[in-house]
Amino acid sequence: MTTTITETYGVDPTPTPLALLLLGREADPNSERGVECPGDLPAASDPDLVARARAAKEALGERVFILGHHYQRDEVIEFADVTGDSFKLARDAAARPEAEYIVFCGVHFMAESADILTGDAQQVVLPDLAAGCSMADMATAEQVAECWDVLADAGIADVTVPVSYMNSSADIKAFTGKHGGTICTSSNAQRALEWAFEQGQKVLFLPDQHLGRNTAVRELGLSLDDCVLYNPHKPGGGLTAEQLRNAKMILWRGHCSVHGRFSLDSVNDVRERVPGVTVLVHPECKHEVVAAADMVGSTEYIIKALDAAEPGSKWAIGTELNLVRRLAKAHPDKEIVFLDRAVCFCSTMNRIDLPHLVWALESLVEGRVPNVIRVDPETEKYAKAALDRMLALP
Repeated sequence: MTTTITETYGVDPTPTPLALLLLGREADPNSERGVECPGDLPAASDPDLVARARAAKEALGERVFILGHHYQRDEVIEFADVTGDSFKLARDAAARPEAEYIVFCGVHFMAESADILTGDAQQVVLPDLAAGCSMADMATAEQVAECWDVLADAGIADVTVPVSYMNSSADIKAFTGKHGGTICTSSNAQRALEWAFEQGQKVLFLPDQHLGRNTAVRELGLSLDDCVLYNPHKPGGGLTAEQLRNAKMILWRGHCSVHGRFSLDSVNDVRERVPGVTVLVHPECKHEVVAAADMVGSTEYIIKALDAAEPGSKWAIGTELNLVRRLAKAHPDKEIVFLDRAVCFCSTMNRIDLPHLVWALESLVEGRVPNVIRVDPETEKYAKAALDRMLALP
């Protein structure tokens, strides 16, 4: 008598809709911005994909400018004109006004930022509209407006300055700009917070609690008691008016699904497995992970640190796996390992693969502009105000 996997292990091997969605093989019209690809999406097994991508890019010439985020697959990065973090790429796009089409191989909020910073005649294309960001989606415009009302009821809205991480939607950037706040990246979060505290007494930090907490405690010298966590799913954020009035940092309950998985156990485990290792993590990691690490910095900081590292040195990197693998390949003279034992890609970033890129480029060649990302003028106005304040920071 044979037994099934379900009977033996108590699990159903049939792929769930969520599993297929994360693999980029299905769509969820109730939660996605849209994943329709008019025409035929090339098969991943097509042996001519690389040649097709090259041919389409060559046919478009300087009309197209391809941006590749550091967390993208190698097969996509191969065709990027520039690589970088989200803000660097948006600025690079703005510096290429001659390009009619900006193909952004990243996620939705990054393409929005590129649209805000580029000219009206340019069109920003996202190869797969389902390439979103779970962190950015943890703060909606309605939730943040309600939060501001809670702060007003507590009598502190007029002394609170919003600071929003670059990893946020255009709506949240617009809210920030409308209320006199600024945007920050993981590279300049300290300066952005210093500026904010020069303008007011408190900061509402959106949407990544970990970057806000780590910067406030490690760089500004605040204590953990100076920080409170606002939960948008609880009445009043789950905080009393007194807690809000006593706090200096009001942190939004959001996080990165990739960096949030690293734990103190991950750090302790890698130190046992790799004696003499230097642990380098991104500031989106939990506070206890950052406190236990040897070095902390943005994606660009991590890349530069490994470029400058001594041959033979050992490194455990706490950031997205595509980048860690690429760094290990680029530095064969150093031992570079992923901080966690478990594989951890950014699932939504990985939705953009070579078939989607080929489809987008070939559509442009044929005169169709797919998956255009447009930010409405009112939102763009205030979001750009917040971005301009960041650009003006010394």
